[in-house]
Amino acid sequence: MKLNERMKALTDSALNITDEWRNAAIPLEEDEENRDSRFSKCSRHRMDVVKSYSDRGLLPWVDVNVSDIAQEGCLDGWEYDTGTYISTIVSEWDLVCSDDWRAPLTSSLFFCGVLTGSVISGQMSDRFGRKKVLFVTMGIQTVFTFIQVFSPSWLIFCLLFFIVGMGQISNYVAAFVLGMEILSPSIRDIYSTLGVCLFFSIGYMMLPLAAYFLRDWRMLLLAFTIPGFFCMLLWWFIPESPRWLLSQGRVNEAEAILRKAAKMNGVKVPDVIFPLIQTRENAGRLRTYSLCDLVKSSNICCITVLLCLVWSAVSVGYCALSLNTSSLHGNIYLNCLLSAAVEVPALIMAWLMLRRWPRRLCLSSTLSLGGLVLLFIHLIPQHMNSVAFSLVMLGKFGLSAAFSIIYPATAELYPTVLRNTALGACSMASRVGSISAPYFLYLGGYYRSLPYILIGSVNILSGLLSLLLPESLGSPLPETISHMQTVSGFRKRYSSNSPSERKCDEEHETEHL
Repeated sequence: MKLNERMKALTDSALNITDEWRNAAIPLEEDEENRDSRFSKCSRHRMDVVKSYSDRGLLPWVDVNVSDIAQEGCLDGWEYDTGTYISTIVSEWDLVCSDDWRAPLTSSLFFCGVLTGSVISGQMSDRFGRKKVLFVTMGIQTVFTFIQVFSPSWLIFCLLFFIVGMGQISNYVAAFVLGMEILSPSIRDIYSTLGVCLFFSIGYMMLPLAAYFLRDWRMLLLAFTIPGFFCMLLWWFIPESPRWLLSQGRVNEAEAILRKAAKMNGVKVPDVIFPLIQTRENAGRLRTYSLCDLVKSSNICCITVLLCLVWSAVSVGYCALSLNTSSLHGNIYLNCLLSAAVEVPALIMAWLMLRRWPRRLCLSSTLSLGGLVLLFIHLIPQHMNSVAFSLVMLGKFGLSAAFSIIYPATAELYPTVLRNTALGACSMASRVGSISAPYFLYLGGYYRSLPYILIGSVNILSGLLSLLLPESLGSPLPETISHMQTVSGFRKRYSSNSPSERKCDEEHETEHL
């Protein structure tokens, strides 16, 4: 939301000052980005002094050196340009000038909620089931977004936004893992790219289209809340993950789901699907896992640390480029639409790469592409806005492909007993990047290309780190920790409680033969 160049008080005829002083009352400030001067939007010369000079008939810059007059903030409020937006949270709660720090903080608080949801939802999903967590968190996101429409203050809006962030990431990760565990290996690649991410991009493209017609933020939020209520009807059509049911010893339920799927597909199944599994008798003795299990051995700890670093770097770049579309040259609605549309060919490319290329090469090449082109932006002259915009979109292309690849690459490395917890932990790390993304953009106020230099460097480094990860192309999904692949240079080692941990893993191996 832009402020008008004249503040509200100066358009009030009750001031009764001359036109010369009305024009001189707003100080000029340097615009370093465009290398020119503009009227200040956050300060003015002291109006009592200006009025006294006007009443005495003195002329600015003739009888009085205006630059010597002390300045003050606008005490009478602001007028906002409604040509682009009718109402935003910035205009409604005056998040400008001395309070402009609240605007990026709003986005960061949403991502703090996403981070919190990532921590909680993974363990909840591994304990209570993918389906339950999916629909409960979907309900939380929908209901609290609806309440957010009626926010009376910025503080309440941020509190609700935090809760919405918790629900949003929780149902996204739960839905992703549920699909990965239900579908066959031949379908997983297309599901994780064109299935999940493509529909995310379609929703992303609908955002600027809806915002173009609904330019009031409350109406826009309401429009995006309504579909969430209809999604709750899918409870009766989406099954629980058979893999998770087996890990919990609920063999009969897992068999019932597979028999129903076989019937729908016209496939004949044996009388007993899991003849060697003894979990019917041992269900009460099955071990539960937590975040601590992600760092208990050197191998799994190394994998987790590497993935967290890569996830964080991808998230910084993707979120920063997505949030920055309104600051790019050209129409903001068109820029946002193009930023979303560029993800579609990126996802198609990611799907084709996942079918043939090793996971490490897919991830490293897309991260390096996204980071490298961003480093060239600071070399583009100021007047070549179209070239700079093209490089930004190419960077978004690479990082979008990397984001769609990193989900299946991570899910394939972790066992069923820890898969959702691990994805939640990696997602938590990525939200550290998301939280910092608005402040990367804030640095652009000091030097226009600084955000792109930082984002590009971080993603190139993460592309190199991704080459250290184990390769999972063509490998079955691991069921236990002992089934996990090792990072080059590490051997499988157990923690201090190795006898019990090894015994538990051996029991799980027997159960999942």
